Amino acid sequence: MAEALGDGRIAMGEPKSVPAGKYGREALEHYGVWKTVEPKVAAADNVRAALQLVARGEAPLGIVYETDAKAEAGVRVIGVFPEESHAPIIYPIAPVAASTNASAQEFLSFLNGAEAQAIFKQAGFTVLAGS
Repeated sequence: MAEALGDGRIAMGEPKSVPAGKYGREALEHYGVWKTVEPKVAAADNVRAALQLVARGEAPLGIVYETDAKAEAGVRVIGVFPEESHAPIIYPIAPVAASTNASAQEFLSFLNGAEAQAIFKQAGFTVLAGS
């Protein structure tokens, strides 16, 4: 991978603090290439900033969430890390215990309903069974 980059850099979230960067590092470690790729990482403050480095042509490759890449016309997905190459990426939701917002439960019900789940799937998210 480092050879494929040549003098270029690979954009990704900061591997020590940004979730997408952590998952990306895990995947690269899984494939045994992290040590050769690490010096070529253009670490960004967040996944959207990493995506913009690729979209503007400042980095030839990037590691971002597939859902973010699908939302940016200036990039194309050339590969997806298999689930077993990194920790599961899960976005949980729950009401805040101290909340007094009467609409919270209604909103949670909506998010677990068919309409919202169809929206999530359309955006490229995998909806877990029982969600």
